Amino acid sequence: MSRSVATHPLRSLAIYCADIGSVQKRHFGWARGGVAPVAKVRAGARISALARAIALDLDAGRPVALGLECPLFVPIAEEPTDLTSARRGEGNRAWSAAGGAASLTVGLTETVWILRAVRVLLHGGVQPFLEWRAFWRSGRGLFVWEAFVSSTAKGKTHAGDAVIAVRRFVACLPDIAQANAIKSNAVHSLIGAALLRTGWSRDLSLLEMPCVVIKA
Repeated sequence: MSRSVATHPLRSLAIYCADIGSVQKRHFGWARGGVAPVAKVRAGARISALARAIALDLDAGRPVALGLECPLFVPIAEEPTDLTSARRGEGNRAWSAAGGAASLTVGLTETVWILRAVRVLLHGGVQPFLEWRAFWRSGRGLFVWEAFVSSTAKGKTHAGDAVIAVRRFVACLPDIAQANAIKSNAVHSLIGAALLRTGWSRDLSLLEMPCVVIKA
């Protein structure tokens, strides 16, 4: 990309991450940061507070990058024996293995809840993006990405994991697409389905679109 974030409309980008987990058992946490590497990152544990904070940023005209730490798309392999294989780039933490499968299951409901809550709180229309370069060109809207905090990088709390993911996203700017850690061709997009389900878009091609995965 020809311009740095400092000279681009995304210089006001608000970067969020939600560590997906049981709200009832207090296994949910979130964080918010800014573009500058030294920008203060604040964290929280209430899913409703996350939705309100995102809506406030969007209503203020700030572009938002929302990371969710759970698998947001799954590969659709040609060979039946490969249907539960790891996505390329996951290593030994396959989306279908114990931890990945658990966070995917919880994420099916929590991603929809967050997106629905934010949309209800908004006072105007906001365009969603799964593709970084389109978001970059627009300089506004909601960009959704998958956070992948590996076992060696994990923090001591759920909010701590979200902070780690936000800082990793900042470190990967400006070319987030280049930092994408997982490549898949044919996919079923869980986040695309969530965007459709919550009325953010009517574009059915989202069901086949992977999102960017930022790995810490």
